[in-house]
Amino acid sequence: MAEMKFKPVAHNQKAFLQKASKRRGFREAYEALAIEYALAREMLSARSRAGLTQEAVATRMGTTKSAVSRLEAAGRHAPSMASLKKYADAVGCRLKIELVPQRASRRVIAQQHGRADARKVARRSA
Repeated sequence: MAEMKFKPVAHNQKAFLQKASKRRGFREAYEALAIEYALAREMLSARSRAGLTQEAVATRMGTTKSAVSRLEAAGRHAPSMASLKKYADAVGCRLKIELVPQRASRRVIAQQHGRADARKVARRSA
């Protein structure tokens, strides 16, 4: 099967976000989907590095172009682990999932430990 090289369309994300952020409710909606957007960016970047079209990725995954499009669409579809693994393999990557601890504020840490001196507790838990 012939593989077509992917030629990305120019897109200025900063300009898009600047214009879109003027709409009411945009910031809250965008922040609520931050993880999904990050995943979509990673997927699109990997496909671009591989020089593949959605159709080529679909062929490698044994699925349809529309299924790949849904995988790459942030916030519309929650992909399964199996789909993410197949996608990663199709674009020449391996899937890595990481849980990163959140940094709690000193006040939250102190409340969790029932202590007023948040600085001491925060230093110990850092």
